Amino acid sequence: MFSELRPHLVELRRRLGISVLSLIAMFFVMFYFHEALLEWMIHPLNDALIEVGKKSVHAANGMVTTNQVGGAFFVALKVAFFAGLFAALPIILWQIWLFIAPGLYDNEKKMILPFVLGGTIMFGVGIAFAYYIVTPFGFDFLITFGSFKFTPLINIEDYVGFFTKIMFGFGLAFELPVFAYFLALLGLVDDRQMTAFFKYAIVIIFIIAALLTPPDVLTQLLMAGPLIILYGVSILIVKMVNPASKEEDDEEEEETVAAKDE
Repeated sequence: MFSELRPHLVELRRRLGISVLSLIAMFFVMFYFHEALLEWMIHPLNDALIEVGKKSVHAANGMVTTNQVGGAFFVALKVAFFAGLFAALPIILWQIWLFIAPGLYDNEKKMILPFVLGGTIMFGVGIAFAYYIVTPFGFDFLITFGSFKFTPLINIEDYVGFFTKIMFGFGLAFELPVFAYFLALLGLVDDRQMTAFFKYAIVIIFIIAALLTPPDVLTQLLMAGPLIILYGVSILIVKMVNPASKEEDDEEEEETVAAKDE
């Protein structure tokens, strides 16, 4: 059994090695630009501090701080890693596809370019949505809450981790249509299964939104809403790629009628 798995493990190690090397290379490239990247990350927070500062004296004295000796350096490392991972994403997706490609048909292997481009674009769309739509509302609400009693001194180390969590959460969430397409291509899901799972998916989506977003209802809805829409889009994509067979639909209708008769 191990002899059968060994070639796959060797191939997996090779693909992981290339992915890690690409991440390391992009990390050093992004570390050179870490100041500009950090300024981009802090921009929504500064805007929120300025807006809230117009309404509260305490908030007007708010600022971004660090309370660690090497805080600025470790923040630069986090920023470079975050940006490097996004920059290396096309290579990582490409390696994932090459790992599973031997088990696909020739016509399916040609879908590598749509998979890599689609995955990268949708991840970027998720980040853009979080940056330009979600964070302005979320940061404004969180800073406003209690700003009339307390001065907001935002720790940069905590903020970068918080910001990265939101960005990656939305980036991964927007990959849903790409993964649905991929699973349908492999024949693992069809539109009937996804439609039947929809009511459970809504519950899971709201749980994920609660875990990945700030603890306010508005921000959670800003994540859950697009995810529900993306799930609907995913059903349409799966229906085009791997529609349920007519026999399965007929059986489902018969079961529904029988259940109603009982």
